[in-house]
Amino acid sequence: MISENDSIRLIFGLKVRSLRQEKGLSFQQLADKAGLSLSYVHDIETGKKFPKADKIIALAKTLGVDYDYLVSLRGNKKLQPIIDLINSDFINAIPWEHFGLSPASLLELFSNTPDKVTAFISTLLKIARSYQLSRESFYQSALRSYQDLHDNYFEDIEEAVGRFREQYKMQDQVPVDGSRLEAILLGMNVKVNRKKMAGNDALNSVRSYYSANNNTLFLNKGLSRAQENFLLSREAGFQFLQFTERPFETVSRHSESFEIMLNNFKASYFAVALLMPEEHFIDDVKRVISQPKWSPKSWLDLLNSYDVTPEMMMQRLTNILPRHFSIGNLFFLRVNGSMDSDHFEITKELHLSQLHNPYANALNEQYCRRWISIKSIKHIAELLRSKKLRAPLVEAQISEYWQTHNKYLCISIAKPVATNSNELVSVTLGLLIDQNLLRTMPSLNDPLIPSWLVHTTCERCGIMDCKERAAAPDIITKAEKEKKKNNALRMLDQ
Repeated sequence: MISENDSIRLIFGLKVRSLRQEKGLSFQQLADKAGLSLSYVHDIETGKKFPKADKIIALAKTLGVDYDYLVSLRGNKKLQPIIDLINSDFINAIPWEHFGLSPASLLELFSNTPDKVTAFISTLLKIARSYQLSRESFYQSALRSYQDLHDNYFEDIEEAVGRFREQYKMQDQVPVDGSRLEAILLGMNVKVNRKKMAGNDALNSVRSYYSANNNTLFLNKGLSRAQENFLLSREAGFQFLQFTERPFETVSRHSESFEIMLNNFKASYFAVALLMPEEHFIDDVKRVISQPKWSPKSWLDLLNSYDVTPEMMMQRLTNILPRHFSIGNLFFLRVNGSMDSDHFEITKELHLSQLHNPYANALNEQYCRRWISIKSIKHIAELLRSKKLRAPLVEAQISEYWQTHNKYLCISIAKPVATNSNELVSVTLGLLIDQNLLRTMPSLNDPLIPSWLVHTTCERCGIMDCKERAAAPDIITKAEKEKKKNNALRMLDQ
């Protein structure tokens, strides 16, 4: 986050650097002429220091400009676009410091190739406006990139969970007992209230709320035991990690800063790591994935043994598989649908190592109905209509992406969003099939796992005999017409 003071120092340094370069002065020459030390001039240009009035007068005289120009937030035609960017909301929508970029390094980037950098960032800004991307969208994208940068494994949080379990004598407690978590929170001076939210219809969509004024975690009605345990564990994470910048609702509707979103992620990571402790979970995952045959029951048993939701378990697998099984080429998707419509939406995603297919599409295109994520939702709907659903549905398929060499083992768990709800959800873990995965998961060769040719969206898909198609291949058709036109034009040159 670039503060107002950072911006003022950056803009001042940018002007000094630009004027020095225009006059062909070295750092040393400017320092000597202005009567300043070499290190002080360097700190000014890199945005680390803002000089006092007498030194600004000396710099202005040496650089041939007046005092007011140097201290104003306006610049010449070349610098003004960069100054506008430094002062823009866009610049603060990206958490530069979490990716190792300091204000000083940004200044160097801007000033070394100002035209190209300004054009590039302006292009991003125009794209953001065209697609109505909010600051929160930038934060979410940045968070996903941050997870990818660390292979979605955070050793400091894993160690904090270890200290927490040791401090509260929970080393061997699996599954975690909710009453124990509640007692721990009370010892942290946090009360749990299950009554006050339950009677307020306006809060039906909010699962929990933490009141800092009352030191109370309010839990809403209708939560499963697994959901309650997650919320209790997450609050324990906020308290134990001593995060003051945090959301207070279950899901923050308006993320005021990347720091808040990041701390929310870390507390949620703490929660799933507490509910599925690393050493225990590694052993159990090893037992499940080393089986020679595909067994949906084994995955369901794993889920039940920790008393967690499907999404928690799939998220935990994205922490553990890259770190401990060298399975790093993976994606996680949460897809929401409904019994009443044929509309599906990706509501959460994570891609490690590359941008795998499928991925969220902002163009309102129809997602490929051959994905196991969508097929599982449809299967759940059928089971609900026939009143045969007894547990979350675990399914798998090998997805081969059209006109690529990429094949993924996709494991999906689907269920209703809540009891007696028409809203359905599936969470899917996609693992790129390579030699390591074939060695690690012998069940990949089980003929019970179906193989399907898939694509991202119907509009972009060239599988013309697809019986599951939900929309015409308009984009493919348009591309074919363009190709024929270009071939015809080339014929004219022969």
